[in-house]
Amino acid sequence: MSESFRTSQPEPPWSSPSHPGNGHRSSYDERPEPDGGDGGEAGKVLLVGVLGGLLSAAGYMIYRRLPDEQKERLHSQVRSAVKGRISELRQNFNF
Repeated sequence: MSESFRTSQPEPPWSSPSHPGNGHRSSYDERPEPDGGDGGEAGKVLLVGVLGGLLSAAGYMIYRRLPDEQKERLHSQVRSAVKGRISELRQNFNF
């Protein structure tokens, strides 16, 4: 099959003149692993999740200590923001 019509990458040779071997593929294959194989990304995601949990826990602790008037003010601000967003979404869907 011509290389210009190949739909997948060609398999690397078992051994080549530049990389002589005993007929087995090296564990240092230059192709990326199918599942990503990047443990650094999983570590970053885990770190972001832990930091998000800590920040939300700290925010909740601060919220619990607020006086009732400030809690009510926050509730009204959140309600008005949600109502505004809902009305905006309704207008967008109604064209």
